[in-house]
Amino acid sequence: MMKTPQGTAYEIHGKGQPETLILIHGLGLTRRTWDDFIPALSADYQVICYDLLGHGESDLPDKTPSLTSLAVQLNELLETLQIEKAHLIGFSLGGMINRRMAMDYPDKVASLIILNSPHERGAEQQALVEQRAKDTSQGGAKATIETTLERWFTPQFRASNPDKTNWVRKTVLANDPHNYAAHRFVLANGVVELIRPTPALAFPTLVMTCQHDSGSNVAMSEAIASEIAGADLVIIPELQHLGLIEQPDLFIKPILTFLETIISNQKRR
Repeated sequence: MMKTPQGTAYEIHGKGQPETLILIHGLGLTRRTWDDFIPALSADYQVICYDLLGHGESDLPDKTPSLTSLAVQLNELLETLQIEKAHLIGFSLGGMINRRMAMDYPDKVASLIILNSPHERGAEQQALVEQRAKDTSQGGAKATIETTLERWFTPQFRASNPDKTNWVRKTVLANDPHNYAAHRFVLANGVVELIRPTPALAFPTLVMTCQHDSGSNVAMSEAIASEIAGADLVIIPELQHLGLIEQPDLFIKPILTFLETIISNQKRR
């Protein structure tokens, strides 16, 4: 593990490969989210995973976090490592951050891979998400963790994989409660600034979610893809929000195919 001068903890795998992938985890998690992805992705790419502000081993932010400040954190990481352009793979909140990054620092983005990420919500669902954020601010992550795990994993996985389920529980509960609550408000309210951006995003894009992800549902992923010309859309059957931990291969294969295709097309131009 290394740290930037600004306090962002990160790791580099497959160093020296010509194309760089940046992996951006979700709310309450850490760069360890991607452990099952690293071997396959780093075989052909330089892979950088890092901890969001105040998550894992990164320093706590000195101001209230926002999508803008989270994009600034990512840009500072790229500048520290002297990376001109990268493919941004973001899960959930990470899929909001990579879109914000594409809006604020378009020259730094080679492509977008948006996994299980929320988008425009109806009024009822938006109220539910905001209430969950309020519940977290009042009682900490512990107040909602068990219902959260039920939404994130299938019952079969929770029953047969207690180690991974417990890792997620412990990781979320280890968060600084104020920082976790603040990032949950970003997850709840930040989507508003990502809907139908002007100018529209114009990057090679892969959008994925799981069939039974209630918070980042199929309709949301369809909407994200519809707003980005030529975006690819993949729906993973059966799984819920943390399908990428439950069955990582179902995500890794489409991601590698997407990257191979766009890089090959770029080389032919």
